[in-house]
Amino acid sequence: MRITISHNRSKAGMIASIDRSFDQLLRGEADLPISLAVTEKSWKGSILSFMLRAKMGLLSTPIKGTVEVTDHDIIVDADLGLVNLILPENAVREVLGERIKGLLN
Repeated sequence: MRITISHNRSKAGMIASIDRSFDQLLRGEADLPISLAVTEKSWKGSILSFMLRAKMGLLSTPIKGTVEVTDHDIIVDADLGLVNLILPENAVREVLGERIKGLLN
């Protein structure tokens, strides 16, 4: 899954906002019937690599991906794993996209 969101803030400011807010982006998944927990998170330059644990009932699956911050965009690439079998990718993209846009306000 890929999400690209334009921004008009400084690259350094966006990196700081994402770093501060990454865990909060994943909390309160009321819009999605899964819970997410960050298991790994590391920055290399302007690219955040992450690993999440998605859980729904007895099912648990990893989600891994990156968040790249450019001068004008935030690009999220994620392998949703088994979540794609449970939830439509468009629904996940919409919810996460709205949460990322919330960082820009």
